[in-house]
Amino acid sequence: MIDKPHATEPEEVFRALSSSPQGLTLEEAQKRLQIYGRNVLEEEKISKWKIFLRQFKSVLIYILLIAAIISIAIGKIKDFTIIVLLVIANSFLGYWQELKAEASIRALKKLTESRVKVIRNGTLMEVPSSELVPGDVVVLSEGDLVTADIRLFDSSGLMIDESTITGESMPVAKDHSILPPHDAMPYELKNMALAGTTVVKGSGKGIVVRTGRSTYLASIAEKVKEKPPESPLTRAMKFFVRRYIMLLIMLLSIVGVVGYLQARGAIEIAYFLIAQLVSAVPEGLPIVVTLVLVIGAMALSKRKTLTRHLPAVETLGSATVIASDKTGTITEGKLIVKEIYTSDHEKLKLIAALCNDAENGIGDPIDVALARWVGDDYEKLRVSYPRIREYPFDVKLRFMATVNDVNGKPMLFIKGAYEALMPMARNDNLEELDKALTSMAENGLRVLALGMGEWNGDDMNDWKIEIIGLVGFLDPPKEGVKEAVLMAKKAGIKVIMITGDYPLTAKAVAKEVSIWNEGDLVLTGKEIEALSDDELYEALKKTTVLARILPEHKYRVVKVLQEKGEIVAVSGDGVNDVPALRVADLGIAMGSGTEAAKSVAKMIILDNNLKVIVDAIRNGRVIADNIRKAIYYLVSTSIGELTLISSAIIAGLPLPLYPTQILWINLVTDGVQDKTFPFAGEEGNVMERPPKKPQKQFFDLIQIARIMLFGLVMGFINFALFNYLIGLYDVEMAISIVFTSVVVSQWFNGLQAQKEKEPFFKNIKRSLTINPYIFMGICAGIVLQLIAIYLVPDWFHAVPLPIEGWGYVLMASVAGFIAVEARKWVEHLIEKFKRKAQ
Repeated sequence: MIDKPHATEPEEVFRALSSSPQGLTLEEAQKRLQIYGRNVLEEEKISKWKIFLRQFKSVLIYILLIAAIISIAIGKIKDFTIIVLLVIANSFLGYWQELKAEASIRALKKLTESRVKVIRNGTLMEVPSSELVPGDVVVLSEGDLVTADIRLFDSSGLMIDESTITGESMPVAKDHSILPPHDAMPYELKNMALAGTTVVKGSGKGIVVRTGRSTYLASIAEKVKEKPPESPLTRAMKFFVRRYIMLLIMLLSIVGVVGYLQARGAIEIAYFLIAQLVSAVPEGLPIVVTLVLVIGAMALSKRKTLTRHLPAVETLGSATVIASDKTGTITEGKLIVKEIYTSDHEKLKLIAALCNDAENGIGDPIDVALARWVGDDYEKLRVSYPRIREYPFDVKLRFMATVNDVNGKPMLFIKGAYEALMPMARNDNLEELDKALTSMAENGLRVLALGMGEWNGDDMNDWKIEIIGLVGFLDPPKEGVKEAVLMAKKAGIKVIMITGDYPLTAKAVAKEVSIWNEGDLVLTGKEIEALSDDELYEALKKTTVLARILPEHKYRVVKVLQEKGEIVAVSGDGVNDVPALRVADLGIAMGSGTEAAKSVAKMIILDNNLKVIVDAIRNGRVIADNIRKAIYYLVSTSIGELTLISSAIIAGLPLPLYPTQILWINLVTDGVQDKTFPFAGEEGNVMERPPKKPQKQFFDLIQIARIMLFGLVMGFINFALFNYLIGLYDVEMAISIVFTSVVVSQWFNGLQAQKEKEPFFKNIKRSLTINPYIFMGICAGIVLQLIAIYLVPDWFHAVPLPIEGWGYVLMASVAGFIAVEARKWVEHLIEKFKRKAQ
């Protein structure tokens, strides 16, 4: 290998690698293959077992396993079996979803290995790209994929698309004779062809200087070894579990002390504590959360969004920053003629058609854009005025030219940089051209000058032309992107556009789609390097466009934003995006992107458009809301049961619910209704509110207060009912009535939990239609409870209820519903007064 080949003359590179323009011998190539290894980037293969086992690696699953351990501890083998089966079923759901996504990704991969043209033994031949070795001489032509880092020693009009590496949307002109400085940036390596790029025009030869894990492409891949951050959902659940366990320990201690002071026996106290533990664990929570995520992922797949990591579905709803790639996501990824300035429209068309190498819509993006602009006359003009000579684009001269036969006379047609054509121009309107050029450049357009004149030989110093006009090119924004940006901003999400393009071009595009507004900053990669992390974060507060960005810059921006508490969604399609996609809270790859980008992303958007990402965020917020509602429903039940049991123990009463009854409520009765929460519709407009911080997404003070209110109301009402019934009936009948009362209270709870804020009776039609599945859940719950009470009461230490028993059940459960409805009306009126005050 050779250090800094771009700053070394080709002869020295050949000498250092013991090679020559005639290439290596076949024997030497085989020897080097043994020394340097195959020219591939080995991917870490994840076994199906590993994918399955990581489904168990969740705080939610740990909670469920605690419930299973408790069940077997009290000798309830059936309950233990049910919980374990539910855990396995949950794991298979996640496993199946990940395998399905991986299968879709594999279907997008290329089926064959690329082959490259090399010179060996002085003969041109094709070999698999994996067999390239340092010292090989590679021949590059239009359409070739560059599969190793190559130092060019010959080039003719060579243009290479480096967008997957540097992020620059326009092809880069290459010249083997240029010697960049030692510390040149990757996008400044004019004499190099880097692995992962594509030849779009011209031809060239070069010597392979780096292969496999030594390439610049591999150096980017090395940055992806960092462990991705936990999802906001996982962080929120850990936050909840820690505090819930502290509350539970405190409550268990109080009950234990009270039981001891009441002179209850050790076995009786232990039985009480087990009942409390069983009531405290919301066993259905992990499954219902996973179910919400799975159904959400399925819904997203219908909108061309594949989910590779289930928690990513909810992360969408938590995003505070979208760092979006420009080309192909915000823009079409193809140039159009945006603006022209000319004194002769027909002559400008003629030059655009003749000084052009596009064929059938294929070629250099500028040539294709000009051909499209000329329209139907493009082929007619090229046939009418045949080309007799050409001068390919030269990176030093900064123009291309052709000589065509125009009515028997050789005429010169030329296009290139305005400054390059100026010395040979004989125009009278240079001042007007200067003004037009300035105006186009300020609007971020890439400007070319087109000229023509009589051809008088190969000596360019003798060429005399007239600049007929200027053409401004732009990669236009995709349809719907501007509306998506405005929607994201309305939702409190900051949108940052990241590109390898020049600042003026980037700013013009960002301005057109409302990402950049007056007063916003445009930050470049070199400026980022000069800032400390704190300075960078302060700058990012006012920045909406990042230009001339390299992979390390994008990676650092994401890390700095995360360290300050932002939830960052990053979109990208190139190898240059891989490090940032890996460490982002939500890495989103494009379906047409590189395999490297798709392999580290948590989501894949098959329709490359920012609009799809913003629409997915809306779905993510609805999914997060449904998780929040399910958590409210299940945890408030546990709080209600805890309150009921603790109150009875402290009051010196018998245990009001048996552990088997509690498990029936939590796993079966609630287990039917909680499965309907994934189908709850959008409440209000979720894109009209700011995103919530991860720890507050599901467990903010308002949510905790709502959970505690219903839990305490339900617990104390049923405690009062139990205390009353103990004087009327025997213990078994009192327990059976309270058991049924708690179940029915949960039916009402499930009904009102479908809407977090709006009172049930404020819009009855909406309340009844927001989730039609809830009524199916209630009906199933009614059937199950009737079976438990009247067909198999012995299984649950219960007795059949008399008619008047149902009267007590309805009074207690309706009272809890009214209390929650009153809370909603109070919150609704407070919110209404706040809006009026504003």
